[in-house]
Amino acid sequence: MEQFKTYALMTGLTLLFIWFGGMIAGKTGMIIAFLAGAGMNFYAYFYSHEQVLKHYNAIPVDRNNASGLYEIMDRLTYKANLPMPQLYIIPDPQPNAFATGRDYEHAVVAVTEGLLDMLNEEEVEAVIAHELSHIKHYDMLIGTVSASIAGAIAMLSNFGMFFGGGDNEDRPNPIVMMALMFIMPMAATIIQMTVSRNREFMADEGAAIMTGHPEWLQSALMKLDNYAKGIPMHDAEPQTAHMFIINPFTGKDFSMSQLFSTHPTTEQRVERLEGMRHLATIL
Repeated sequence: MEQFKTYALMTGLTLLFIWFGGMIAGKTGMIIAFLAGAGMNFYAYFYSHEQVLKHYNAIPVDRNNASGLYEIMDRLTYKANLPMPQLYIIPDPQPNAFATGRDYEHAVVAVTEGLLDMLNEEEVEAVIAHELSHIKHYDMLIGTVSASIAGAIAMLSNFGMFFGGGDNEDRPNPIVMMALMFIMPMAATIIQMTVSRNREFMADEGAAIMTGHPEWLQSALMKLDNYAKGIPMHDAEPQTAHMFIINPFTGKDFSMSQLFSTHPTTEQRVERLEGMRHLATIL
């Protein structure tokens, strides 16, 4: 069911992109948007995880050189009924983590050296459970595709500024077209933001259920947020920020881009987890 939802969202975002291409440049725009959307989805599905791992200089590890981390992962994947993902460590002092990969068999969990240095074993387990929950629900693929489509819509808007309109019978009302050039990129960003925020809440809930200890993730999130404010992540990219458990730009000065953050606030996440603790106590 989760895989079907993922493909349905990918299809919906691609159709939105094609429709916008048609509004900008008629039939020609639709064809260009279709080809571009198909190409982006193909690349995102098969190769995006390799690019992300390479960008952050992630190093593959196994039971021989990361036995404690491997054992935590092995225990949690058994609970979640998932195949063992590939495990990577990122040589960066900011404590953070992300999951990527197109499906269960090609999933990857990457954690930074900073995370392993600053969290205790229970907190590390909660973070790993959070990332496995993302894998369980195919969130990493949804995030990659939604980010790609949002970026493509923004690019198409710029294209329309210079080349707007196709044949006369296909040309939309100029006022409508100009409005769409401003509205569609914002709408695509809001869609990406909403999807990412909801998926973060779902992954937090999944981690709490998987470990049986919501307080472990609460503690981990507060530590990660506090450390991230003081330790910048090297080579962090806005295009991949949504993948991390904590926004890697948390420590940057406030900007307009933070109004459209792909992460809910840590306070909101901790509050939701507190509700799960109270529910567990009642039950």
